[in-house]
Amino acid sequence: MIRPDARANDQLRPISFHPNVAPNATGSVLVGFGDTRVICSATIEEGVPGWMRHQRVPGGWLTAEYSMLPYSTHDRKSRDISRGKLDGRSSEIQRLIGRAMRAVVDLQKIGQRTLWIDCDVLQADGGTRTASITGACVATAIAFNRLLAEGKIKDFPLKKLVAAVSAGIYEDTPVLDLNYLEDKAATVDCNIVMTEALELVEVQGSGEEAVFTRAQMDSMLDLSTKGISEIFSLQKMAILNADKAEPVDFAALLGTFGKH
Repeated sequence: MIRPDARANDQLRPISFHPNVAPNATGSVLVGFGDTRVICSATIEEGVPGWMRHQRVPGGWLTAEYSMLPYSTHDRKSRDISRGKLDGRSSEIQRLIGRAMRAVVDLQKIGQRTLWIDCDVLQADGGTRTASITGACVATAIAFNRLLAEGKIKDFPLKKLVAAVSAGIYEDTPVLDLNYLEDKAATVDCNIVMTEALELVEVQGSGEEAVFTRAQMDSMLDLSTKGISEIFSLQKMAILNADKAEPVDFAALLGTFGKH
């Protein structure tokens, strides 16, 4: 079996992080998983939701929003606002992003503030939810570093890094990090979210008019563990170098993607 892009079965697509692409956000990054590109931003706002104030819940809150821009897919995708409601897929993904980030953020340490995570898909080629979680973690770490530098918080609220990757059964073979062609043809599709301690945060898996065995599930988990371990190294480098990054020429930056 040869994959459409000739990768090994356990090989990630090229992954890139370009920080500070949204100057008005507290932290931001443009993340690329192959030809999938997502802008992830973390914005800190003073204050918490009304239900927290009314119930006198201590600490802060974290929430996420996810959207695919109309030109992110081959056929134009209508904006949610034009339909008058958020589509089910977008709602499910942004809840997933929020759960993944709340698993690793100590909300007590951000004080009475709200952390907004926004993930906007510029180009979709499979794995937009996993790229969004992975990029959201980097953007959040950059934002917290900024708050620390400004003296607005005393302790770093991110307990661990979190990242995600897809795995699936493609042509009867377990493979890592599916692109669109593989995702469309896969008989099984899984999305795995882990912390840097390799603890599972969430496992989403389903057969596409097919079933799969425990052995196949174990193979996909093994592939995901290997891939996510590699992603953590890239995340750490991106976070460490964020303050050293040059101001972003966005047009030029977009042109760098796809040159693998």
